[in-house]
Amino acid sequence: MIENEKIEALRRDYRSSELLESNVDSDPLVQFSTWFEQALAAEITEPNAMCLATIHNGRPDTRIVLLKGVTGKGFVFFTNYHSSKGRDIQKDNHVSLNFVWLELERQVRIHGIAEMISTEESDRYFYSRPLASQLGAIISEQSGLLASRKDLEDAMVMAEKQYEKNGPVRPPHWGGYLVKPDMIEFWQGRANRLHDRLRYDLHGNEWKLSRLYP
Repeated sequence: MIENEKIEALRRDYRSSELLESNVDSDPLVQFSTWFEQALAAEITEPNAMCLATIHNGRPDTRIVLLKGVTGKGFVFFTNYHSSKGRDIQKDNHVSLNFVWLELERQVRIHGIAEMISTEESDRYFYSRPLASQLGAIISEQSGLLASRKDLEDAMVMAEKQYEKNGPVRPPHWGGYLVKPDMIEFWQGRANRLHDRLRYDLHGNEWKLSRLYP
């Protein structure tokens, strides 16, 4: 077991930037896009990796998924609808997202409602994926019990033979979700732990901006 003193001694002072009301957009989705473009420019590894939290039997459950789109309505990701997260969303579609870009000393927290996107949108993305990824989505009973790694690899070999001539069809249980936000918080690390936190809350059709204590 690692000594707690080593963990307690981990400390970094953040001084790279600031986050002021005067330099953010009134629309948090536009502001997110600005920050995301800066994360891309900084060549951060997997800048679209986000923590997705769902409610599972009354308890929070988290995992990392990949953002695949930002629209004027929210944030898009794809998954197996029969997976653990898919079943959670079916029961309670309140979710949270979290992005952390440590190289930029930034974090974004999002609360919202997850809704399935159209079959046409899911088709478009599914058929844009590499063939191996399409086959992986078909053979994986995501979150189900798997007897061995060999069973998974054998299923992949069989799928490659099955769809060698004719390409696969998107399974109806695989597709996208749109997370429609009602709260987005932008966090910028600052010196002496006096961080900047700006939160947008949706009231009707308008976003209200507030500053929070760090």
